[in-house]
Amino acid sequence: MRGDRVEIVIDAGDTTRSYEIVATKAGRRVDVSIGRGVVVVAEVTRSGTPVRTARFMSSRVLALVEHPVAEAALAQEAAQPQPSSSPPA
Repeated sequence: MRGDRVEIVIDAGDTTRSYEIVATKAGRRVDVSIGRGVVVVAEVTRSGTPVRTARFMSSRVLALVEHPVAEAALAQEAAQPQPSSSPPA
């Protein structure tokens, strides 16, 4: 869902690097899969087609943090009235 994001921190030898994958449009989500020594983080559409993919060696991943969008924030955003473009009468 739009706003979901995953933050990945990896060991890059002498330093750490941080990457972030975000669901950028409505209907997209971020999927995480771990297998065979590889962590795959992908932004996918409703139909499951990957839009962006990031792959990391699992031995290098220090932290993987999922930040789901808050349900309350979505409800509040939908409940706010939209400004009208017509002039007042």
